[in-house]
Amino acid sequence: MAAANPVANPAQIRALIASHKRWDAIFALVGLAALMIGVLTFTALFVDMALDGFGRLSWDFFTNYPSRRPGQAGILSAWVGSTLVMFTTAFFAVPLGVAAGVYLEEYASKNWVTDIIEINITNLAGVPSIVYGLLALGLFVYQFGLGQSILAAGLTLALLILPVVIVATREAIRSIPQVIREGSYALGATQWQTVRYHILPYSSAGILTGIIIGMARAIGETAPIITIGALTFIAFLPPSPVQSEPPFLSFDWLMSPFTVMPIQMFNWTSRPEAAFHANAAAAGFVLVVMTLAMNGLAIWLRYRLRRKIKW
Repeated sequence: MAAANPVANPAQIRALIASHKRWDAIFALVGLAALMIGVLTFTALFVDMALDGFGRLSWDFFTNYPSRRPGQAGILSAWVGSTLVMFTTAFFAVPLGVAAGVYLEEYASKNWVTDIIEINITNLAGVPSIVYGLLALGLFVYQFGLGQSILAAGLTLALLILPVVIVATREAIRSIPQVIREGSYALGATQWQTVRYHILPYSSAGILTGIIIGMARAIGETAPIITIGALTFIAFLPPSPVQSEPPFLSFDWLMSPFTVMPIQMFNWTSRPEAAFHANAAAAGFVLVVMTLAMNGLAIWLRYRLRRKIKW
């Protein structure tokens, strides 16, 4: 007589399924609790900052220079500086990061050299930002003679987010099914044509998300910008990039002194007057809104790009 299989007992099977469902429910509740802790903490801090600084939000706050009088102080030089620094950062980091990610994923040979490069890129994504500031101080400021300029700040933040862009590009490319590459090659396309017309369009949503996340990190960085010598009080704007006379474009602003939003907030919070703290809260509110807008733009663009893709 064959021995009875205990696993085949319907009651035991139902008990095992119920046990797994309980663990699934417990894990879901723990994950939800962790998510709510983060969301509620951010919401509480954001609401508190908005209540403290909302009264200072006005047109004059955006169009005035910093002042020793808190009621007349504004963030004009700070938000203009942040915008120009982010433009410079994107100009250098995005093409270089995407190209490096495409090369490592589609062209580079799989050997020990590539493995070392991949490990170093992954580790660089977790290096503290102050290390990039010290590197930029010695390289861009002193060695290349760029000084305390917007160009030096943009290059510094480009180095900071470059590993993030490379990793995001590689992960987005890895998500493309291999059959798309094989189908392209079967129709006679070259490797570059496959990358240009199939891999990059299909992975553009993920690449764009990684770029925006990196830019959102860069816009709030303070340590590397302070290290290279950004000003804490500045009452003038860089030269305009657009001119009324030929050649209509000017790059003098790249070598101009600057400040950014986080440094302006740091300057105000270091003062004892409560009115300056309200200014810092208002500037922080604007910075958070700018960051959320960047992430919202990434979500919207990703949705639009995915709708246009036909697998």
